[in-house]
Amino acid sequence: MRTLRTIGCLALVCSALCGTPALAEVSGQQRAQSAGRAIMGTPAPRLMLKTIDGEPIDLAGLYGKKAVYLKFWATWCVPCRQQMPHFEHAYETAGADMAVIAVDVGFNDSVAAVRAYQTKLGIKMPIVFDDGSIGAAFRLRVTPTHVIIGRDGRIQYVGHLADKELDDALLAARNPSARGPAAKAPAIADSRPIVIGDRLPKRSLRTLDGQRFELQPDAGARTLTALVFLSPWCESYLATTRPEVSADCRSAREQVNALAGDPRVRWIGVASGLWANSDDLREYRTQYKVAIPLTLDSSGVTFRMFRVNDVPTVLIADASGRIMRRMEGNATQDDAALRTALAQAGQ
Repeated sequence: MRTLRTIGCLALVCSALCGTPALAEVSGQQRAQSAGRAIMGTPAPRLMLKTIDGEPIDLAGLYGKKAVYLKFWATWCVPCRQQMPHFEHAYETAGADMAVIAVDVGFNDSVAAVRAYQTKLGIKMPIVFDDGSIGAAFRLRVTPTHVIIGRDGRIQYVGHLADKELDDALLAARNPSARGPAAKAPAIADSRPIVIGDRLPKRSLRTLDGQRFELQPDAGARTLTALVFLSPWCESYLATTRPEVSADCRSAREQVNALAGDPRVRWIGVASGLWANSDDLREYRTQYKVAIPLTLDSSGVTFRMFRVNDVPTVLIADASGRIMRRMEGNATQDDAALRTALAQAGQ
């Protein structure tokens, strides 16, 4: 089973779950660099960040003055922890010509967990907690991901490994560019999230089978709409690093499978693109016999639209398309939780 093997290798904790740890390294590096290829050499996004201690960081104000090193990571990510000494060393030796910033991806994580992790490991560099918008701006696909922006404000490197290639890129980023400062990238607008009480947007999602799923129901429809936000590796990889979240994902999946045949509900499973591609999602569907349509949110736009940062999350809209219920995490632990929520939304 490819998903279990890939994520098990990523964990690097049990040889029984995978073949060679190098397989995960290759996969991670390939995924990070493939996603980053489109932004290499382009002007870096102009974002205003805020650390978990409330300190503002204006990335645009750094461009043209110093290089910037962003590392995207998560507290549940085993390779992130393994690479942390390298990252800390990069921060301690950065000097005045490079800013080093840790960006927690905010996926199934919390500021409290980040603070505990920070204290335990003695992390000193500034830490930003992402709502998904920073990762989207830099096309994040795996953790960890290293993004290096040169002094000219252009993206010079995107990768997954803490190796010589990364070290060389860190050195090169400090040098002034012969091309001069990059043109300014457009600022990224943050749209209002869709919340309980709002109507589902007029948006079409493409499923794994190539069909179109319209979020907004047809006029006169009598069916509820249920959006199930998931990750194909939640049950397997997080079983060791976040067992309680793994159990929540399993409970939600089992309830959805049990209710998938209900003709009163339109279902769509929205899978995160973090550490997942279409093949991974297909294997997840086969492994767990998932009966509802699935779509891969590779860019993260649907997750951000509904401000979903944790899986499982289930949104239920009534027949008019108005969102009535939102269930997250352990709210799905009761075997009848989803059935009850659907009944209440349909009243």
